[in-house]
Amino acid sequence: MIALVLIALVALLHLYFLVLEMFLWTKPTGRRIFNTTPEFAEASKTLAANQGLYNGFLAAGLVFGLLLGANGGPVLIFFLACVVVAGIYGAATVNKRIFFVQALPALLALGALFLK
Repeated sequence: MIALVLIALVALLHLYFLVLEMFLWTKPTGRRIFNTTPEFAEASKTLAANQGLYNGFLAAGLVFGLLLGANGGPVLIFFLACVVVAGIYGAATVNKRIFFVQALPALLALGALFLK
């Protein structure tokens, strides 16, 4: 049960990232969260939307794995591993905080899944 809750949390986080990057990037909320200027946000909005779409795919994969029930283990492991890799890469190249917001929840979910 803990694993399923953590996986659902990771999926919800990535849906939130999708909304932030695809729809709120140039809005005051998105600019505040990502600490960007209006000019930078406007110039990079296509790149951010693309990144948001990928976060949506990660969320969709996790939801799909959850919907598969007992047969979803391999799908969940794959998508959680993708989230961990993306979080580590983001922490190394953009901001260390990304590790805690993205990679750590996925690592916890993976750990709980393996302990299941």
